[in-house]
Amino acid sequence: MIFNSIDFAIFLPIVFMLYWFVSNKNLKVQNFLIVVASYTFYGWWDWKFLSLILISTVIDYLIGVRLSSEENKKIRKLLLWTSISINLGFLGFFKYYNFFLDNFITAFSFFGNEIKANSLNIILPVGISFYTFQTLSYTIDVYKKKLIPTKDFIAFSAFVCFFPQLVAGPIERATNLLPQFYKKRQFDYSKAVDGLRQILWGLFKKIVIADNSAQIANEIFNNSSDYPGSTLLLGALFFSFQIYGDFSGYSDIAIGTSRLFGFDLKQNFAYPYFSRDIAEFWRRWHMSLSTWFRDYLYIPLGGSRGGTWMKIRNTFIIFIVSGFWHGANWTFVIWGFLNALYFLPLLLLKKNRLNTNVIAEGRNLPTFKEFYKMGITFCLTLLAWVFFRSNNISHALDYISTIFSKSLFTIPEVDLSQRYILQLTIIILFFLFIEWKGRTQEYALEKLGFSWSPMLRRGFYIYLIFLISIFLGEEQEFIYFQF
Repeated sequence: MIFNSIDFAIFLPIVFMLYWFVSNKNLKVQNFLIVVASYTFYGWWDWKFLSLILISTVIDYLIGVRLSSEENKKIRKLLLWTSISINLGFLGFFKYYNFFLDNFITAFSFFGNEIKANSLNIILPVGISFYTFQTLSYTIDVYKKKLIPTKDFIAFSAFVCFFPQLVAGPIERATNLLPQFYKKRQFDYSKAVDGLRQILWGLFKKIVIADNSAQIANEIFNNSSDYPGSTLLLGALFFSFQIYGDFSGYSDIAIGTSRLFGFDLKQNFAYPYFSRDIAEFWRRWHMSLSTWFRDYLYIPLGGSRGGTWMKIRNTFIIFIVSGFWHGANWTFVIWGFLNALYFLPLLLLKKNRLNTNVIAEGRNLPTFKEFYKMGITFCLTLLAWVFFRSNNISHALDYISTIFSKSLFTIPEVDLSQRYILQLTIIILFFLFIEWKGRTQEYALEKLGFSWSPMLRRGFYIYLIFLISIFLGEEQEFIYFQF
């Protein structure tokens, strides 16, 4: 089931009504309803993979209970590695088995040794990378005694499979989300309205910006050899807005939906395309994943505490692993490697924490220097996105080499309506304007228009709904479902 579907439009009100008007007097019943709703939500895609979530839930729950009473360091470490091995084992098998097998065969063939091995027809379970990391954070925090393990299996199950963020995040920490299942929740009208506003903005990002940008990006990337550099640059630009609108749109819908049920999830995107350097971009893009890798991989490796070589090593490890997390393809590894190269000068010059405030804070417009830095950062990001989107490394290199050829200075040609492209460009500029106006808030519509008259504010919301309705086409899955 996906957020931008008729199924979800029916599913959400039913669960909402049952949650607040039938089970609102009993916390355990509410939590159990969330579990049932979450399993229904996920099972709508393929019920067979519910067993993976259930197995991870049971194992990590039992390990957490055992860790609460175990003081022997060796046994505690064994329990931790049992959880890590099982969870990453599932992830590795379903996501990376064929990748490693194919590369193993290729490596031996390079030396003249032929190996015959059959790839498996494996279906990647939706969201496995997300809920795997979520359950691992619980076990690791319990092991480090940062969190008291729960003995409430229903609450823990609800934490693992919470349907708004189950398949594409944000990746929640048990320290933030799990305690919310212990507390009685009262319906808060203002919180629910705020959630609906964020859902509206998320749907606008997904349906209007992402899905329509995808039509142009897909046409150009899938037929890149037929187009000049100017057109390929256009394709990369539209893909940049596709992936941002798609993924941040999902996060907005997930966070807004959670608010309808009285939960607060962490912000996952903070206007990353307004960043002034790559370090700031990665503090603002997919924040739940970036901080997960920082806390559970980068810092345990030594972080920035060691010498120069350790800093360089850890930086490349964190970015390459992050790239590989996104998909079993060398293009994602190169994407991570390229971002590490971008980040490295800032780290070595100790300028990676230079831009921690909001750009143009207290001002309507950025300075020329801020605008220049923002433009350079976006261009570097756009170049990296080409590897992220390409089918393979050869495709990406050909794509980039064509962009940097003389054909860059030609008029873009694309087999789509010029009027359609122009209309979408105008809407993207409108989108960027709204994002810029709301850049100090958790999401763009959080407080936008509060000083307007009620009629004008409602008119603005109606206009967004109108745009969503006229641009609504065939249901498009979210990009990050494949990760």
